[in-house]
Amino acid sequence: MSPEEELLRKWRSLPQDKQKEVLDFVEFLGLKKSANKIPLGERLRQIRTRIVASGKHLLNEDEIKKELASQRGGLGGIFRFEKT
Repeated sequence: MSPEEELLRKWRSLPQDKQKEVLDFVEFLGLKKSANKIPLGERLRQIRTRIVASGKHLLNEDEIKKELASQRGGLGGIFRFEKT
């Protein structure tokens, strides 16, 4: 019996709610694989859209700078490159 036939046989033996879970999982696996092929800019736009839809606050430029400085141990300005 091929893996495809075995999977189908096992899937048919499941209750309908479990069959739905299997389908959802297979869809998730497909999305996970295709998500890696989406350009970074598009993925970031998708993330931003989900954040906005959730009602969470987006950081403004000053808040981002403060967050970066706190994550770097308060050394936010030390890494600026200046022309010599």
